[in-house]
Amino acid sequence: MFTITKNARNLSFGLMIVGLIALILGFVNDAHSAWPSLLFNTYFFLGISVFAVFFIALQYVAEASWSIVLKRVPEAIISFLPISGVIMLIIMVTAVMHFGGNHIYHWMADGVMDPNSENYDKIIAGKEAFLDTTFFLVRSVIYILGWVYFGRKLKQLSLNEDKHGGIENYNKGFRTSAWFMVFFAITSSIASWDWIMSIDTHWFSTLFGWYVFSEWAVIGFVSILLITLYLKRLGYLESVNESHIHDLGKYVFAFSLVWTYMWFSQFMLIWYSNIPEEVAYFTARLEVENYKFLFWFRVAINFLFPIILLMSRDAKRNNSRLIFVCIVILIGHWLNSYLLVTPGTLNKEGHIGFTEIGMGLGFFGLFIYVVFNALTKAPLETKNHPFLDESKNLHT
Repeated sequence: MFTITKNARNLSFGLMIVGLIALILGFVNDAHSAWPSLLFNTYFFLGISVFAVFFIALQYVAEASWSIVLKRVPEAIISFLPISGVIMLIIMVTAVMHFGGNHIYHWMADGVMDPNSENYDKIIAGKEAFLDTTFFLVRSVIYILGWVYFGRKLKQLSLNEDKHGGIENYNKGFRTSAWFMVFFAITSSIASWDWIMSIDTHWFSTLFGWYVFSEWAVIGFVSILLITLYLKRLGYLESVNESHIHDLGKYVFAFSLVWTYMWFSQFMLIWYSNIPEEVAYFTARLEVENYKFLFWFRVAINFLFPIILLMSRDAKRNNSRLIFVCIVILIGHWLNSYLLVTPGTLNKEGHIGFTEIGMGLGFFGLFIYVVFNALTKAPLETKNHPFLDESKNLHT
């Protein structure tokens, strides 16, 4: 059984204290700026958590064997999903109520959809059927409850398989995963439209759902890989060999390229067409000094570091290099999450300061504590899975 080390526990508590201080000071000093910071940090860690459900479901429907020996890691990451989900719902409810200075979504302002109001916006009013606050909240609740349900169901079936053996729990996991994949394909895209794309209400992108998914995939694989390496360093997960690490490294490399392709496709087509209502999204990020450097910097590190440092086979088996690249990628996508939210909410006033970084560290500390605590609840070595022997003997 896994035991949380004293250093890891102290680190998580210390980071949570920093996050709490940043949260309190942020809302006391400028609540209007604090809400976007809370949103993009929640979005970032919620993405990691829900991707862990997707990862497990994908292994079932693909009948994959390679990942069985490390599946306790994504199962533990799922434990953070209810927490991040509840925080996301709090943000959405307070946005609808305009509570505590939460004015993230411009389309929720009074009179925006009323033709008789001086705040009337014809473009936003044309989307009124979808951008209805009640419908918006109902959708958000469905996303979170559905993801949490499927995550817990898959974890429970995995534990039952360990206890009772047989093929029954595996078959149930397969069916549950198939339903989840359909549910996730729909809800992940719509959630990205609701929570992120609707911030810049006049703008839309047909690639946005895929763009967000590719980011969640990158940071999800990175998180699974880092935690697996950490456990290996402590002497756990004896069945995980360098081939498993190599495969995780391949996924980090591959989805870094997928994210870059999605970003480039979205950016290049809009830039080339040069339609005013489309390019406004990018000019808000390219012509404002607070965002211009970050706009190119996050693309550079999210693409160049993986492509340069993880290209070769040996690089994907070098633990030190993997850890370094994974940390850089997490920072790069945290910056990308910031750029998805802040320019549309704070316009030219956005900046990365103690509130943004502090909340990010606080979330990270809470994430470490919850995930590591979940790892103590079940044996790290899986049992009775029909593909377990094949996974233990993986060699690539």
